[in-house]
Amino acid sequence: MAGGCSIRAVWILSSLDTVVFSRRFPVVEKRWRAACRSENLTCAIPDSDTLNYAVFPSLPTDSELVAAFVERKRREGSIRGLGIRMSHSAKGSDSWVDDPITRHIIGLYINKEEDGDNNLLWPLILHTKGQYSVLVLPLVEPRHLKAYAVLCKRSDCGIAVGVDNSLSSLLLDLPSITGAFMVAHAIGDTITGEVVEPEVIVNTSPSVGGLLDSLTGSIGISGISSRAKPVAATVSSSNPSITAVTGAVASDTPRIGTRPLDKDALRTFITSSMPFGTPLDLSHSNIFSMKVNGFSTLDLPPSDLKQPAWKPYLYKGKQRVLFTIHEVVHAAMYDRDEIPDSISISGQINCRAELEGLPDLSFPLTGMNTNHIEVLSFHPCAQIPEQGMDKHAVMFSPPLGNFVIMRYQSKCGIGPPVQGFYQLSMVSEDKGAFLFKLRLMEGYKSPLTMEFCNVTMPFPRRRIISFDGTPSIGIVSNTEHSVEWKIITTGRGLSGRSIEATFPGTVQFAPLQIQRWPMSSSASGLMADEDSDAETDGSNNMVNIDECLMEKMNKDLPSVDLEEPFSWQAYNCAKISFKIVGAPLSGISIDTKSVSIYPAVKAPVELSTQVTSGDYILWNTLGPCPSATVAKV
Repeated sequence: MAGGCSIRAVWILSSLDTVVFSRRFPVVEKRWRAACRSENLTCAIPDSDTLNYAVFPSLPTDSELVAAFVERKRREGSIRGLGIRMSHSAKGSDSWVDDPITRHIIGLYINKEEDGDNNLLWPLILHTKGQYSVLVLPLVEPRHLKAYAVLCKRSDCGIAVGVDNSLSSLLLDLPSITGAFMVAHAIGDTITGEVVEPEVIVNTSPSVGGLLDSLTGSIGISGISSRAKPVAATVSSSNPSITAVTGAVASDTPRIGTRPLDKDALRTFITSSMPFGTPLDLSHSNIFSMKVNGFSTLDLPPSDLKQPAWKPYLYKGKQRVLFTIHEVVHAAMYDRDEIPDSISISGQINCRAELEGLPDLSFPLTGMNTNHIEVLSFHPCAQIPEQGMDKHAVMFSPPLGNFVIMRYQSKCGIGPPVQGFYQLSMVSEDKGAFLFKLRLMEGYKSPLTMEFCNVTMPFPRRRIISFDGTPSIGIVSNTEHSVEWKIITTGRGLSGRSIEATFPGTVQFAPLQIQRWPMSSSASGLMADEDSDAETDGSNNMVNIDECLMEKMNKDLPSVDLEEPFSWQAYNCAKISFKIVGAPLSGISIDTKSVSIYPAVKAPVELSTQVTSGDYILWNTLGPCPSATVAKV
């Protein structure tokens, strides 16, 4: 059981805490029971002299699992919980481990009335999608389960990352956790129908042939051949849907399930993607195509080549290779001497290789040394034979349709695309004065172009009556709970230069209502504790009007659910969204002229890039803000 990934069981729970679907894999469960028999079924936890711990040798029934899930939700305060040890945390609970990963990898105590033992079921991957909670139980060894039980009972709080006997070191020894996360996300996309292929952009203007290709591609026919065949996904599809088909021609980007939960589609996906509990191919496109089209004797590969699992059908039509580098910039800007700004890039290279047969591709990946790549992973079809200081040679046998050949995380070598500060000061209980001072694209040169840039001031707990202010550039609009500033609108891109934008103004809120808004029970408890602390502190004499106003706001503002971390503590922030095209900010690139195909074939190779904003946040310089503390070594 040391390598690979096997799934013992899958459960899907509705928002009403009922099991709407479950699937167990007896073959994997047989391996678990054999592993339990090879070790002692009952063992004393080293950190406890009196408590005996029993390894749960069998899977719980649906009703037992629901009861344990409801009990955990009550104990942790919400479906996920906080993941950190609080004053009300109970020994043996996930929050007692004091690690945020327990919001996603949870444990349930299954109550067996006949023997009176509380048996721990772990690790359960928890993924919430829409109104459903997906629980996936991967196969681990009993010793890993016992090690986690020890962590749930220890007295110390939060062992540092990388230290022995920590949760992080335990999870690093379990590759099945990663596979279980992939299974949970794939099942979540299946039950909600939100199956989106990686976007591959064609940046060339269409000729007559190109226009015909784009029209046929939009209906799921990426090439014209002498016979009908299963084909790949359309080149760029942000809203995939099931397309009407004739004969055996079909789109492979389905939107599965028109009902709240299509159990037939779900059973088909699970049976095909992970037979006997072992995930093989989690591609919705491939599985949907196999279900609709089956296989034909005309699509057999050459006898001397082995057809990989990720390419169930052979492509036939016009040949070309498309690459798209898509990067997402995350930033937290504080404008404070004591808190450094944080900026990082999450990127991926999407590919679509429309090539006949079973060819191999290779290309040099440049810019690896100059951009401080922190995380790098590749598709299972890729091989990395050459790793130099500044380049990687990547070889792969491409799957059918759009896929992600590589993912990475890096630092931004150029600098923040948007930098500056945001200040908000409450001049009264219902009126705030704000100021933005931003600089866009400083240090960025052509061909980098910012297509649009928007700034949003959210106020989830206050209702806006009016606002006053005129920006130096752009237009402003507002809703009941936000103010939006469009600095650069679509069609007026910014390229080859930087600009400075300022926006002073005031915003008027509706009077505060003392009654609380609906919230979770844990939030109620936290707010009650905070209110009591605030009242105690409020007994002191204060001369600073800003501190008095902030204290009153924190006391009287209605709270929202703890699942919205940027709202429940009265943090004030502005969120920035933008899009940049022309080149990646990380510096990673592909030389299209150096892409080689074997066996040799004449096929054009195209490369496009786009950079978008992720969580790009300006924290209020004059108010409280959350930040991560860097450990001093």
